[in-house]
Amino acid sequence: MTELSLTRAEAEERAALLTVDRYDLEVDLRGLLDGEVCSSVATIAFECHSPGATTFVDAVGDVRSATLNGVPLDPGTVVDGRIPLPDLAARNVLVVAMDQPDTASGQGILRTVDTDGLVYVWTSFEPDEARRLWACFDQPDLKAPHAFTVHAPESWTVTSCGAPDSIVDAGSGARTWRFPDTPPLSTYVVVVNAGPFHEIREQHGGYDLGLYCRQSIRPVLERDARDLFTFTAQGLAFFGDRFGSPFPQTRYDQVFVPNLGGAMENWGCVTYGDGILPRSEPTPDDRYWVAAFVLHEMAHMWFGDLVTMRWWDDLWLNEAFASFASTWAMANATEFTDAWATFLISEKLVAYDEDMTPATHPIRSEVPDVAHAMANFDGITYYKGQAVLRQLVEYVGEPAFTRGLQAYFDRHAWGNTRLADLVSAVAEASGRDLDGWTVDWLDRSGADTLTLADGALTGTAPDGDRPRPHRVDIGCFRRAGDRLERFASVPVELTGDRVAVEVPDADLLLLNDGDLTYAATRLDPGATRTLLASAGALPDALSRAVAVAAAWDLLVQGEAPAREVASCLLDVLEHEDSPSVVEPFLDRTSALVERWLPAAEQPDLQARLADVAARIAERPGLRVSALRTLAGSAAGTAYRDLLDAAAADDTDLAWRLLARRAELGETVDEPVAALLERDPDPEARFRALAVRASQPADAGKAEAWTALLDERSVPAGGPIREVASRFWRPGQTELLLPWAHRWFDQIAELPPGGLLATMSLVRMTYPPVGDEAVLERARTAAGADDVPAPVRSMLLMGADRLARMLRARSA
Repeated sequence: MTELSLTRAEAEERAALLTVDRYDLEVDLRGLLDGEVCSSVATIAFECHSPGATTFVDAVGDVRSATLNGVPLDPGTVVDGRIPLPDLAARNVLVVAMDQPDTASGQGILRTVDTDGLVYVWTSFEPDEARRLWACFDQPDLKAPHAFTVHAPESWTVTSCGAPDSIVDAGSGARTWRFPDTPPLSTYVVVVNAGPFHEIREQHGGYDLGLYCRQSIRPVLERDARDLFTFTAQGLAFFGDRFGSPFPQTRYDQVFVPNLGGAMENWGCVTYGDGILPRSEPTPDDRYWVAAFVLHEMAHMWFGDLVTMRWWDDLWLNEAFASFASTWAMANATEFTDAWATFLISEKLVAYDEDMTPATHPIRSEVPDVAHAMANFDGITYYKGQAVLRQLVEYVGEPAFTRGLQAYFDRHAWGNTRLADLVSAVAEASGRDLDGWTVDWLDRSGADTLTLADGALTGTAPDGDRPRPHRVDIGCFRRAGDRLERFASVPVELTGDRVAVEVPDADLLLLNDGDLTYAATRLDPGATRTLLASAGALPDALSRAVAVAAAWDLLVQGEAPAREVASCLLDVLEHEDSPSVVEPFLDRTSALVERWLPAAEQPDLQARLADVAARIAERPGLRVSALRTLAGSAAGTAYRDLLDAAAADDTDLAWRLLARRAELGETVDEPVAALLERDPDPEARFRALAVRASQPADAGKAEAWTALLDERSVPAGGPIREVASRFWRPGQTELLLPWAHRWFDQIAELPPGGLLATMSLVRMTYPPVGDEAVLERARTAAGADDVPAPVRSMLLMGADRLARMLRARSA
């Protein structure tokens, strides 16, 4: 079936016409135990403010029957996923029975048969996928209570937005689960998950917390349950206090499911791809990202679920705020006190990189229909948006910002808002006029450049207009032995092109110390050389991260050679002692050495990276993080005994080591088979596929290609990322160039599938190797008339990144 994407004009017209009173949804999952069909009956009570008018309800499936106020509707009138609703009364009841046979492509619902034969089902409806499971008015500003009745096989547990009211025997090997009314919610944040889940429950802070996973990863969830309960309890307490509005129901469930990329903030029942749970003993970085996921999705309970943007042009109100609030909570309520440094290195640099590509866009932009909304699910919306919110906190002060948030939630609970509603609440609380701030930061693309030289701070905007307002600190450092210590911090507020600045004499100046604003930074040539040479001596993780961010921008802008930036990063790693940032620094250094260095310089820097990683492995708590990098950078017999000994008890490290050896041309068939035998991970076969894809031979590439792009059988999230990254190995350019051209052929012919899944596939498999001909293919593909807007963005961003890498390699 074809379906139309709801336009903004249609949504506004329908929202003005209707008020939805409630949804009563009967969902039949019994056919999914051995088959592919999910069935539903949706009963929708709604009011029409202009009786006699006509509208439509969304239903993308096989409509069996429909009645409006007891009068049958002809299923033959269903066109493009819409059922016409003529001659509406003032109060209406619509009943639609529908089947959905497509439960395998991940569009709204996915049925997965695990390696042990057990079947699991998840739903995920953002932005407009609920219409694939049941009839609904699928737009964010027609919120209503939802009541679910779910029929499922008796061996299955069903989760939804709260605790079930009853679970009764339905006969014939089935049970019926009934759930109470939700609060008024948008259609995209409700959920039904089902399967023979393993369940763990605990009480914390007055909340009933639940964790669920498939049986094949039960030991992993049990290992991580203590962390998950701790992070969840810390987040609920922090957000309830800061937002002045505790989470309003007792039950809060988190369900870890197979083959879901990312997570979804369903009310009271968050669903995660279970790849976020590391299969081997977690490193500090692994634990950080588990906490970040938990807190990001939890923040959506307020920003997204309790208060929802009216239309998708304010998507950043959901995503940027949840990202900001997650890091805010991490730094203030958990053990991860260096969370802002991790954010800068792992996420904010992604936003800077994307913001300088042809696919850049303002944080807030026009969204003519729902399909175009997905184009903004990127680093600009999430990470730049987060950085801009942090800049707003510094601009108005955290106490005023917090008061504004509390007023916002109190004023708009269970409703829909536009950006102006949030900004006005913060403006009232702070006493600052934020109209100009809003236009400057949310309606303009790109990053300003701030330059400290000749006694002044100068701002330059990428669009040639005046720079945005910036609130920055200039850190002043002097040497104390082999370290630098901060002896002064000079606050500066830039409201025009230039402001005079007096700074004391210092051995090193750090512009944007504390990372308070979103901007590229520049010093005079001498100060820049000092910064690159001395970054490792800075006194804390965040100052070192700010220095690395400045160095990285010099690299991608072509203003510093890759070897100098690599040396800066290696120097930082020699001194770094914060567990939260060591692995992000290692990952970024590895990427630089692999992808940005000229070929002649790579062996020396690769060896230096291996040596540094080996030394970091001797530090308490950092052994596994460092050995992961060492496994990917060691060549020949270097560190072979150390790595073999460590891999004997660590299957994750063993897979990484085999992939590296396969990449270097060693025969690994027997050790791969042996490792498959001892690895209990149900996705272990995809790690074996990644090893074979690493080999400098077409056979392994062809096998991986078939799974990734022909069959699309590699699970979303980590498995796709790993197989794709092992396919496109540096040093195999001649072998890979034909595959790069084939990639563009295949992307143009992608079969239907969930748009989020398609975006993830394009982003993760994009070829990071190529030449000018490959770049031209990318530009041509992005210019095609029928390419979806989100895919066009991925193509343009990937091409820009590759072009910058090629320039750096040729320097």
